[in-house]
Amino acid sequence: MGRSTPGEFAYQAVYRYLQGLIDNAPRSGQLRLPSLRALARRLRVSLATVQTAYALLENEGRVVSIAKRGYFVRADDEVAGSPGADLPWLWGQGAAMPASSQLERALHRHERRLLRQSDRCLSQAHGLAGERLRLVLAQRYTRSPSHSWRAEHVHLGPDVRAVLQTLLPALGLRGATALVASPCCWRLFSAMQDVDMRVLEVPCLVSGELDLVAMDHLLKTESVRAVVMPSCLGMPQGRLLGEHEQRSIAGLLAQYPVWVVENDLDSERCYSTPSSLRLRDLIDPRWLLVLGSLAASAGAEAPYAYVLSSHNEVLRAFARRCFELSPVRQQALACLLDKGEVDAHLRRWREAMRWCMGYLCQQLMAQCGQQLAFEQPAGGDIVWLRLHDAGAVRRVITALAGSTLKAIPGDWFSVQGQHSQYLALIWLDGQTDPLQAALQRMTEVLGQAGEC
Repeated sequence: MGRSTPGEFAYQAVYRYLQGLIDNAPRSGQLRLPSLRALARRLRVSLATVQTAYALLENEGRVVSIAKRGYFVRADDEVAGSPGADLPWLWGQGAAMPASSQLERALHRHERRLLRQSDRCLSQAHGLAGERLRLVLAQRYTRSPSHSWRAEHVHLGPDVRAVLQTLLPALGLRGATALVASPCCWRLFSAMQDVDMRVLEVPCLVSGELDLVAMDHLLKTESVRAVVMPSCLGMPQGRLLGEHEQRSIAGLLAQYPVWVVENDLDSERCYSTPSSLRLRDLIDPRWLLVLGSLAASAGAEAPYAYVLSSHNEVLRAFARRCFELSPVRQQALACLLDKGEVDAHLRRWREAMRWCMGYLCQQLMAQCGQQLAFEQPAGGDIVWLRLHDAGAVRRVITALAGSTLKAIPGDWFSVQGQHSQYLALIWLDGQTDPLQAALQRMTEVLGQAGEC
């Protein structure tokens, strides 16, 4: 695989290796890439690491996965114009992961310890790996005797897309209509469209809260079967849902027989402790599903996703799907979570990200405040900007290409092309000097727009 760049994660090195294969591939015909297992053996890395690299390339639109055949390089005409085609590797999972070399070393330390065990003990550990990880996750979600989860309620998959592609058909939702809070992560849109779901968007009010009047109208007039709502942190806006809003949403949904998917993918990114009340505490358990991901807390070396559900249909579907997840990595992740190492890392990450976002917002207001509007986020690493001149959106994206600021058009967070006046802005490296240079470019573009 060659020597890794200092501080680089294993999956990034695999990603670069695959990029090389793709860049050197012939432009005609369909090139088949190595299988997960073959590449893991060749590069001496775990299956999960290879799977993460492939997932990033797939989200970027550079490769396509064909069931029972493998991964193939997309032709140039397939890639052009596809959402995610020009996003950097870190956007493949939605945003920069709260990972660090320290956390990665801890994960690998647990893996090495497990691998040093005797064959007999290791065999037993393999058999219990998934069970232990599910138990630890169930305990993290259990908050009272009346709201308890058990290990059998936690259903694991290799990533968010695979979990949703298993979950949604199991509930008879193939081809059904779903409501989502808009703007919404493209991962969720894409997975729902993979099973032919029709996606309708619930807009936000000027205050940022969901437009419950519009939501009620859609529930009354459309044959909605599922609703996807944030758990506590709405992304990409980075806005916390208050207790009153949670109760209002739950009260409205209680009037309709719809599946409620609580999107818990981003809750670990809150800078401060959110309200203890969650949508899951207010929704009828018969209709409740909670979607989460370990990548949000343990980083991209742990891309596993999961859904919490007590429904037999879901249990049977995941049993039939039988995902092959690394037993050693599952056991190591359970250790990280159980020993509090993930929580300790998250505390450090939140403080660092709070500072970064505060500094970025301060500089944005000082240099560009006359040309745009935004609220300082309460979590995550995205600032959601509304440009006064919608025509400047694409020019800003072009101006920031290759800089420390990554600008993503707002309409990529909508299946219906909404949010065309918005930008999702990500500060990639936390370096202040490159940030000033990028903001200067942005200020110049916005100033030119104002003169037109």
